[in-house]
Amino acid sequence: MKAISLLNHSKGALGLRFFGLGPNLKPTNGLKKLQKLLHNNTFWAKNRTINDLKKCLANSDVVISIWVGNEIVGFGRALTDGIYRGVLWDIVIDQNHQGKGFGKLIVNNLLSSKEIKSTKKIYLMTTNKKLFYSQMDFKEVTSQNLLIREI
Repeated sequence: MKAISLLNHSKGALGLRFFGLGPNLKPTNGLKKLQKLLHNNTFWAKNRTINDLKKCLANSDVVISIWVGNEIVGFGRALTDGIYRGVLWDIVIDQNHQGKGFGKLIVNNLLSSKEIKSTKKIYLMTTNKKLFYSQMDFKEVTSQNLLIREI
């Protein structure tokens, strides 16, 4: 059985962005593997470029990844002002590793991070995982509307 590693990357995921670091701070081509994880397991992050991933990681307050051996199988990130609002983004588990508790592990680590844990409201958007998130006390809000502006 391959080792399972949860990585709580530094703010901006410097090691992952510049050196492709994975478990044990070893180069694993991690950024390309993250791109592949997102491409193969989402419809909303399918065509993210390496440069765009570098930018979104650089501007993320909390970045968590899960690895089985040298393969990334889970990922999530968060942004926050540290007091009033935070948002969870890009939570994804490889389809071959779903149902093993990895999603809960990522969400719980994001929520318990020093940057997020005292934030009054945490937002997230989901298309088809509402039941999953409701298990972690996220509630559907009908009193607000989601608005979006795309470029």
